[in-house]
Amino acid sequence: MAFLYDILLQEFGKRAIAQVTVPNHITDNLKPGFGQRPYQTEAFQRFILCDSEDFDGKPKRPFHLLYNMATGSGKTLIMAGLMLHLYQKGYRNFLFFVNSNNIIQKTKDNFLNPQASKYLFNDKIVINGKEVLIKEIDNFEEADNQNINLKFTTIQQLHIDLNNTKENSVTYEDFKDKKLVLIADEAHHLVAGTKSGNLFGSWEDTVKKIHDSNFENILLEFTATIDTDTAELVKHYQDKVIFKYDLAQFRIDKYSKEINLIRSLYDEQDRIIQAVILNLYRQELATSNNINLKPVILFKAKKTIKESEQNKENFHKLIDDFSVTMVEKIQKTSTVSIVQKAFRFFEAKGISATEMVKRIQANFRFENCLSANNDAEAEQNQILLNTLEDENNPIRAVFAVQKLNEGWDVLNLFDIVRLYEDRDGKNGKPGKTTLSEAQLIGRGARYYPLALEEGQDKFTRKFDDDISNDLKALEELYYHTKEDSRYISELKKALVDSGIYEDDANFVQLNLFLKPEFKKTNFYRDGHVFFNKKVPKSFDNIKSFADLGVKKTNYRHTLSSGVGRMSSAFFEMELTIADYEVIKTKDVKLIEIPTNIIRFALSQNPFFYFDSLSHYFPSVDSLSNFIDSKDFLAGLEITFSGTANRLKEISHYDYLQALNGLLQSIEADIKSNSTEYEGSDYIKEPIHKVFKDKEIRVQKESEKEKGQLGASKEEFRIPLEDKEWYVFNDNYGTIEEKGFVSLFSRRFEGVNQKFENIYLIRNEREIKIFDKLGRAFEPDFLLFCKQRDGEQMTFQVFIEPKGEHLKGYDQWKEDFLKEIRAEQKTIKIHTDRYVITAVPFYNYNNENEFKTVLESTLKL
Repeated sequence: MAFLYDILLQEFGKRAIAQVTVPNHITDNLKPGFGQRPYQTEAFQRFILCDSEDFDGKPKRPFHLLYNMATGSGKTLIMAGLMLHLYQKGYRNFLFFVNSNNIIQKTKDNFLNPQASKYLFNDKIVINGKEVLIKEIDNFEEADNQNINLKFTTIQQLHIDLNNTKENSVTYEDFKDKKLVLIADEAHHLVAGTKSGNLFGSWEDTVKKIHDSNFENILLEFTATIDTDTAELVKHYQDKVIFKYDLAQFRIDKYSKEINLIRSLYDEQDRIIQAVILNLYRQELATSNNINLKPVILFKAKKTIKESEQNKENFHKLIDDFSVTMVEKIQKTSTVSIVQKAFRFFEAKGISATEMVKRIQANFRFENCLSANNDAEAEQNQILLNTLEDENNPIRAVFAVQKLNEGWDVLNLFDIVRLYEDRDGKNGKPGKTTLSEAQLIGRGARYYPLALEEGQDKFTRKFDDDISNDLKALEELYYHTKEDSRYISELKKALVDSGIYEDDANFVQLNLFLKPEFKKTNFYRDGHVFFNKKVPKSFDNIKSFADLGVKKTNYRHTLSSGVGRMSSAFFEMELTIADYEVIKTKDVKLIEIPTNIIRFALSQNPFFYFDSLSHYFPSVDSLSNFIDSKDFLAGLEITFSGTANRLKEISHYDYLQALNGLLQSIEADIKSNSTEYEGSDYIKEPIHKVFKDKEIRVQKESEKEKGQLGASKEEFRIPLEDKEWYVFNDNYGTIEEKGFVSLFSRRFEGVNQKFENIYLIRNEREIKIFDKLGRAFEPDFLLFCKQRDGEQMTFQVFIEPKGEHLKGYDQWKEDFLKEIRAEQKTIKIHTDRYVITAVPFYNYNNENEFKTVLESTLKL
């Protein structure tokens, strides 16, 4: 039997899941700065689909579902969004439980403290036009029916309270006649009963009794870890795992740092010195690029708190005694490439060894170092530990044993120093300590958000394909350990199994360089490449609802009525409908509704506050203008449905209810038809500034490693070194990219008859273009060619080879290319004219069709 997440995929398909609308009561009420990532959107879509549709394999009620999501992927954000959605569906009571107190404290801050940097909700939560509060309660007798009532507890405390009743504690009686949402974090701790085959008296049994107490109850579990080696657990979770987004996919999608193991023959003290030098390097590198970063180091003890306390004491003494001699020793003896790169950076910036010592001693003052070694310490320092990224948080070093392996949210951890040297693996298999180290590394691998230009996605890695870029050091976590080949092998295995690491041994580094003869051309020296930027969307030209896609001029509202009848359960009766029961309609223009009612309806929805309206409609200078203008509310009508008597007696309350529905409809239309960013007009840059020599990293034995001559299809194998039109030394692309280059080689003579200065450039992520919704696209190739006769016209053509399996997923990109081709923009620079155009996707199976379109585009 398949897992539930596979059943959903089989029943509905990826495209149908992607088309599920995530409602405004989720998107509008989560903190705007978070911004749902595609996989988080899918997490909501899957729940909505599972809840609303019938299908074979649908879980039985009461619902019990599990989200298997990687550490750092935003499980708490999904919890918050589902709470909002379930509130809208009528749920009011929520029970959050987890395995440890320190996670409780962190989660309380995320859910209840608007001043906390990781608070999950908007300043004001509004659902169905009404403000909703999140209230912490001790038991469900305190709950009210207007707000989200949230009880926090550990599973241990919940078990004790329910089985040893005392005053003010939660009891089984609390759950009778109340539908409840149970939310379990780090849920892999809660299945000991299932694993052992004996639920009786277990924590899990307690949760099951609560869950089963009401048919409408929902149990939502969240974990990064599912034990797939235990048959009982696999069977238990098969019909429950609604969404799987593991650490491997998290890393592939570039939401994590990359992991580097720095191993050396240094003793413990020199490993620490090397780490603090790299810590300073990251700080200064970030500062020089206008990035606000305070990198943190974790010093890891093996087993005991006493060891960790001694580590901290030794560290303070080292910092007090820190000297130029210590720095110079590392500079002279370290063979680690990033360490040598750091020293070259310091030299270029004029930061002397003496200055390095001063800055390191200032960074790691006693008060900037924190211990997190037992429950008391972890709780006492919880705020500091979970706000390490905040500007006013001074902590630069953390000393720990095991307490931070779970439930620790940290983005600016960049170095972990292992302060012990033995291993507990056997026969090449990682031991328990090594597995816990891999788990800790996984927590530290969360990406530190950074953006180098406006509109850039700050949550994903940017330099995977530019490995020589200095800023790549801000996307890497270094794990410092002593050189020990057996231990390193075991740690690598644990990291690879977790999905957060790919061994360097699986990759090869290639040199991609522009041919020397190309660098001598006038085109390279004086030519330009055109692309655009992602910029905040301008609403200056939005003058009416219609300009933002608000299509509904009439909103339908059914008036409540007491009309009803009784019929027999055993036989049908022919019923006659009296005149007073006939449903009729009446159109009411908004200008006919009292203005004070319209103003009250607007005041209930933050989207229609003036500061929000003026963002979308800059031409609106007041609420009165918004109400009175026919381009806005005055141009709308509401169609009321009801009996003749009800239509004669439409009350102020009826108007308000209808207006609330109309306004929600308008809001949904505006939001679905507008974005915060868009593509700018074209800008130009000199060719020689954009396209340069670079190093690239590709998987061994992959299609990309082979180059054009090594293509897996023999017909694509052509030598590029003697092709003047191909500007790089080789094409390390996919099989489709090699297919396109082969096609162009065959058609070159035809192009050459009409054009000169023909150059095909593979775009190694040097430029992006953005569509009208602000979506980024990196076309694989740019073709430049200049007309031989007539005016000096140079064509710049965007070209994207695309595998069959990706065409549907990337359809928007092909649509964008077609828009560029239809526009065929001409830009003049002095006496030169550039035509910016594009062609639809190249695919080997549509090669003849593509060739025809390309020739038509170039007017051959």
